[in-house]
Order: sequence, then C-alpha cells, then structure tokens
Amino acid sequence: MQVVILGRRMDTLSQAAANIAEAFPKAPAVLALTADLSIPEQAQNACDAIRQEFKTVDTLINAAGSNAIRRAPAGSYADGLAGVARRWNDNFQNNTLSAVLLTEGIRPILKRPGGSVILVSSIAAYRGSSIGCYAAAKAALHPYCYDLAAALSPEGITVNAVAPGYVQDTEFFGAALSPEQQKSKQAEALNGRGGTPQDVANAIAWLTSAEAAHITAQIIQINGGAEKGR
Repeated sequence: MQVVILGRRMDTLSQAAANIAEAFPKAPAVLALTADLSIPEQAQNACDAIRQEFKTVDTLINAAGSNAIRRAPAGSYADGLAGVARRWNDNFQNNTLSAVLLTEGIRPILKRPGGSVILVSSIAAYRGSSIGCYAAAKAALHPYCYDLAAALSPEGITVNAVAPGYVQDTEFFGAALSPEQQKSKQAEALNGRGGTPQDVANAIAWLTSAEAAHITAQIIQINGGAEKGR
C-alpha cells in the first residue's frame, strides 16, 4: 500500500505521514506533496508528480476544504458586493474546485476496473450553513459526483461522496464552537454524540473496498441521524 497525501501545509502533512507510519509500520513511506489544489498550476504539478511516480491510482479521496470565512482575518469580506463575491469565490475554490482539479488530473490513471473516487461533502449541503457560500460549495460536489459516476462507472470505477455532520476534536470545528454550541451539535444526533474522524474513515474505507463495488453515484451521510436520509 502506497499512500500519497497532498495539502498546503507541510507541517500538517508531516504529522499525518508520521501518524500513518505509526499505524502501518510495514507500509512504504508516505509521499507528501505540498500544493494549493485550487490553483490550476499547482494542481497540475502535483498530478504530474503522482503520474511520474505511479502507473495507476487505486483510490482518490478528496478531503481538502474549509470555510474560508473562518480562516480570514477580521474585515476581509466587509466591503459590500466585492466582499460577497470574494466569500463565494474563496469557498468555491477551497471546497469544490480543489476536488475537481485533482480528480480531473488523476482521472486518466485511475485503476480500471476497481478504482474509486471519494468526495467529502458536508451536512451543510443539505441544511445550509448560515452563510450560504460554504454550503453551496459543498453542495456543488453532489452533481459532480453524479456526472463523474456516469462517466467512470462503465469503466469499473466507483464514485461516491460522504457528507459528515459535526465531527468533534477536529481543526474544522475545534475552537470555532463554544462548549454550548458543541453540546447543541451533539444533541442533534439521534445517538446523542458527535462524530469522530474514525466514523468518517470507516465509511470511506468501506466505499473503496471490493464489498462496495456496486455502490456508485451515492451521497452517504455520516451524522448520527442529525439530518435524515433523502
């Protein structure tokens, strides 16, 4: 098993690589590549590096993305319609375009048959996110999932998305929620708890396994019942 991880921050990638090496000590060393996948040139460079190193890719997991407004300095989006446009463009680039550019760059070398593509959406795609642009950017992954599945499934490649709800102890939520907000999020789930990264990883692992070879063009919610299936 050869793992390649991509991201904007090498410190985060190095920690992730170390965690993977600890969990799988006999596996080959993780290849870490830095790139902002919303920038076509950087995405192309990353795809070229992967294609030079490997003949095929078995599984592609698009987990990058964030709410740009949370990361922006105060006042960054406070200048009328220009600020509105910047909010929407930034969230689209972070959450939608980054997944599309990487997927299209790797698409020619996906394993045929037996390959799989996973897009990470969000519960916000179903219920909104109070600011519009983040939820819309995640929701845009859904029709892309359907269209990509229609194109690749005849070649034996499955394409699915997972839509997690509140996942506690993650950088995305972390300090962004007060203790009261965290309790409220937990209470929304029918099982009374927040999700864990392992919950999401388990679902993805199954979707990329041979047991899920007939599952494609699906959006799998992972939220403890906080949002009902539809």
